[in-house]
Amino acid sequence: MVGRKNVNTELQSQKWLREGRGGGHGSDYKPWLTVRDLPSEGRSHRVFGHNSQRTHHLLSDLELAVFLLLEWNISTVDIREQFPLRLEDTKALALESEIDHPAVRGVLQVMSSDFLVNTSNANRPKFALQAKYAETLSNARTIEKLELERRYWLQKGVPWWLITEKDIPNVVTKNISWLYPAQRDEIAVDVLIERAGFYQYHFQSAPERSVIDVAKQLDTAYHQPMGQSLLEIRQLLAQRCFLFDILTPITKLKAGDLQLENIEAISEALHVSNQ
Repeated sequence: MVGRKNVNTELQSQKWLREGRGGGHGSDYKPWLTVRDLPSEGRSHRVFGHNSQRTHHLLSDLELAVFLLLEWNISTVDIREQFPLRLEDTKALALESEIDHPAVRGVLQVMSSDFLVNTSNANRPKFALQAKYAETLSNARTIEKLELERRYWLQKGVPWWLITEKDIPNVVTKNISWLYPAQRDEIAVDVLIERAGFYQYHFQSAPERSVIDVAKQLDTAYHQPMGQSLLEIRQLLAQRCFLFDILTPITKLKAGDLQLENIEAISEALHVSNQ
């Protein structure tokens, strides 16, 4: 991540290193930055990862879109978000390239890539990504920081790409816009678990029916206000209790397209992230 107004003192960076931030893999990985560490310039998200079985910290809708696309790719093995770049190396690259290293009030800042991804693809086992909104790329300083990041991964022999919202399929953006409000709903973990089991039973009973039709049928059967079941399903999808192909429009989802996630792992992750 480059360009955000996060200020790390040397003491804070040392503290984060002692906490293990930026280290580990899979469920043990700890991102260098979390949604609590800095005010996001947009909407931030804490979402459960199917591959990692942990909560991921994403600092914009764009990062969420990239994350969901990576999650659904069958070759993805591990996704490490907010991955820190070694300060000694970025300092050397900045000096070599005559680019001012990111610093705030004289304190050099640890740079980070939005994603470091491991895959099962032998031709591309690892790559790094930076997600930036296109409008920010007109800023010369932003370009300088991106160039430092590019050179960093080139030095490491790891492919690096820049992604903007123009690279994200429109259906993904629409799905996220529909799901996002429900992600903010405060629902007890035990209620989510109970609802997940309830809807899983009904989804399995009618796998070829659309999710919307199943929701309408349940509203009628249980004498609920029309739309109540779809709201609850929306909340479950937003909390990642069910997986679905983010490239499929919500309106075209069939009950059989939804895969129940590891509810026990989600429950544990939600308890941790809410502390």
